[in-house]
Amino acid sequence: MEKENKVAVIGIVVNNREETSRKVNDVLSAFGSIIVGRMGIPYKEKGISVISIIVDGTNDEIGALAGKLGNINGIKAKVALTY
Repeated sequence: MEKENKVAVIGIVVNNREETSRKVNDVLSAFGSIIVGRMGIPYKEKGISVISIIVDGTNDEIGALAGKLGNINGIKAKVALTY
């Protein structure tokens, strides 16, 4: 049985951008085949950056991407998944 793709938005809050940007970009590059779009906004007043990623993939792929991002120190990632 083929796994059905879902469309999801992954919200990422980045602290210590200088320390984490390479790791975040490496993970996003590794999952580039499921990424539909990406928008990043620096929030200078709070000292953070916020990235939203639109993805189209299986639950496993989306979960793996969010998990790898969440394992990076200084990163918080949350998924809003379609049904």
